[in-house]
Amino acid sequence: MTEFVKRTSRAEKARATRRRIIEAAATQFVAHGYGATLLDQVAERAGVAVQTVYFHFGNKRTLLKEALDVAAVGDDEPVPLMERPWVREIREETDPARIIELWMRIGREIVDRVAPLMRVVRGATSTDPEVAAQWDTNQEQTRAAYGFLIGLLADRNALRPGLTADRARDVAFVLGNVETYLLFADVCGWTADEWQRQTGATLAAALLAGR
Repeated sequence: MTEFVKRTSRAEKARATRRRIIEAAATQFVAHGYGATLLDQVAERAGVAVQTVYFHFGNKRTLLKEALDVAAVGDDEPVPLMERPWVREIREETDPARIIELWMRIGREIVDRVAPLMRVVRGATSTDPEVAAQWDTNQEQTRAAYGFLIGLLADRNALRPGLTADRARDVAFVLGNVETYLLFADVCGWTADEWQRQTGATLAAALLAGR
């Protein structure tokens, strides 16, 4: 076995270990909450020594962040959310209504994955300042993503007359972010399908000219 093959094998093994730890952590966080989850429990579920968890992630907060990142994109590939192939599809779409429809289709997939962990983060914000900061960071990232959506609509002269790009971004952010989804799901009992359809229709009515 060549040295290159050995290095590749070691890297793949390390990545597989990280993946198992992240999956185990996500399961523990959702089942027990952030505060009650111990890294020893995560290690046991992942089939590794707790020192291995510390080696890869350092602490529980970092592990929660990594679990959220993986949930957001759906895998552990080192490709940011906004550089994924679905973004290219939306960029190339010319119909504003179809842009919103595609956005909500992907948004539904994302909230399906991240909502359980975001409940965990939200529940820990009052007791852990660093987790609270993570929540704020996630919200700002979501707001920036909606700025991208609004930019596409503005480039196509599709925004309602008198609606600025900044105001449109904020409206879309509040309507479409995971916190609003959790209200619909947890308080109102909506399904993800219902949230996707209604939010898409509401965004189109609120943002697009001629609606």
